[in-house]
Amino acid sequence: MANGPPSAFAVEYRGGGPAAQENPPFPDLIGPATNGRMIRLFAAIAIPPDVAETLNRRQSGLPGAKWRPAEALHVTLAFYGEMDERRADEVASELSRAGGGPFEIELSGVGAFGEGHRTHAVWAGVAPNDRLDVLAGRCRAAGERAGLKLEKRAYRPHVTLAYLKPQADPARIAAWIQGHNLLRSPPIRVDRFGLYSSVLTHDGSHYALEREYPL
Repeated sequence: MANGPPSAFAVEYRGGGPAAQENPPFPDLIGPATNGRMIRLFAAIAIPPDVAETLNRRQSGLPGAKWRPAEALHVTLAFYGEMDERRADEVASELSRAGGGPFEIELSGVGAFGEGHRTHAVWAGVAPNDRLDVLAGRCRAAGERAGLKLEKRAYRPHVTLAYLKPQADPARIAAWIQGHNLLRSPPIRVDRFGLYSSVLTHDGSHYALEREYPL
């Protein structure tokens, strides 16, 4: 981690040390990954409440943005897509082999997906981290062992902050990025990750933790 004065983000953050994931104690099993329905699943790291709260203060000043609530902020490790109950339980079982010990990540900078009027999301980036890359690779491998055919793409860890409506002004998007591009979080301790389900509604995607895995 670079030496020097703390960033504005770190000053905003109300913690004295690494931010910790504040989830309930690990259950041995949260139950079946599905209840007889088709389900969209992904593996992810939840953003701790204090860091999410500070990110929330930056979620403004961009007309056309549908800002994601604090409880939806996460770093995706692997996206598995839609599957039936049997396949979902196989993925959930294979993920139990993905652990490799706790580590820390840091959020760094902001950006957008898409260009011009096709820009569809803004995000906070994650500083390069070998341990995170390894965990993401293990989560992907878990899905492949369960028989999923996953899209091949480079892993670009990020936290989606907002989805953008088509009428969002590219100039305002660029100004928002410029105004927040020095974002840098304190270290975030990662000691668990989760398997989440995603349901798309008219209010956006809603996520539910299906199973949780200690590292």
